[in-house]
Amino acid sequence: MSNYIPLSSLAMDLKRAAIGYHRNSIKSADRFYQEALKRKQEIDTKSIPPYVVNLLNEVGELTEIKNDSEKGEKALLLSTLFQNAAISLENDRK
Repeated sequence: MSNYIPLSSLAMDLKRAAIGYHRNSIKSADRFYQEALKRKQEIDTKSIPPYVVNLLNEVGELTEIKNDSEKGEKALLLSTLFQNAAISLENDRK
């Protein structure tokens, strides 16, 4: 099973959450963050590198960040890393 779509979708949900936190639209950001948590469950962790599994664990730790600006920055960072991982995994599969 390919993890490309779930990883890409997770990246997009985190990016939308990051934008929400940046714009101070906390309700919207939290909604996209909840979607990201659901999307995280769709990823087959047995077929991805350990560093991606570690990044998945960091998604759940975003709630521990109290400052919304910092939470947005972390969400954007994770979004970029997941998008890169999705592209890399898809290229390796071809």
